[in-house]
Amino acid sequence: MPEVIDTRDITYEIDGKTFTGYLADGSGGKSVPGVLVAHEGGGMTGHPKERARMLAELGYVAFAMDTFGEAITSREQAMKILGGLSADLPTLRKRANTALDLLKAQKNVDAKRTAAIGFCFGGTTVLELARSGADIGVVVGFHSGLGTSAPEDAKNIRAKVLVCLGAEDPIIPAEQRDAFIKEMQAGKVDWRMELYGGAGHSFTNREVDAMGLPGFAYHEATDRRSWTAMRNAFDEVLGKI
Repeated sequence: MPEVIDTRDITYEIDGKTFTGYLADGSGGKSVPGVLVAHEGGGMTGHPKERARMLAELGYVAFAMDTFGEAITSREQAMKILGGLSADLPTLRKRANTALDLLKAQKNVDAKRTAAIGFCFGGTTVLELARSGADIGVVVGFHSGLGTSAPEDAKNIRAKVLVCLGAEDPIIPAEQRDAFIKEMQAGKVDWRMELYGGAGHSFTNREVDAMGLPGFAYHEATDRRSWTAMRNAFDEVLGKI
């Protein structure tokens, strides 16, 4: 673990809207890979910040992007935002690409070695970042939404892709997984899918149990195993640090 982890908020604007992301720098002043972190449908909660710090503890510079530009105060508000961004891929992709550029601009980030990870809708976000043709080495989705209105854009993907999914996830059924496999095959993407028995949706998020949503639960073993899978993918693509 680095002796010092520098954490700070970064405020930025896109199309006149203000966003506030969270940077965690564990580089120790060295040039290291940068990792973009995209949050769940609940917005910028403690979960993406925790994951950014965990990445910094491994020696990366991590930037938890703000996808919404507003605090989420109700499920209805979140669903409206999610629906709007899902139907407006140019806006979603622009927000992700802007955050990636901001990460690459950090002084201790090796801009040629970058990754993006996302959770739930954040997984959707980083997959759309990849479909946009972004110059990024590896993308990892945890309990990630796989659907897209532009599956033909898989041909633009330059990153290696890993998705980690719960077999009991009611949000990501087998039909969606099968469609994603066909999309990746058609796009000739270097991809992997890991399916974990006993895990539902949001299996990385300790905060989710309090919401009492059917099929949503933290699953410690799957959280640990999928994080290890991510680290292995990073070592393969970005090199060990």
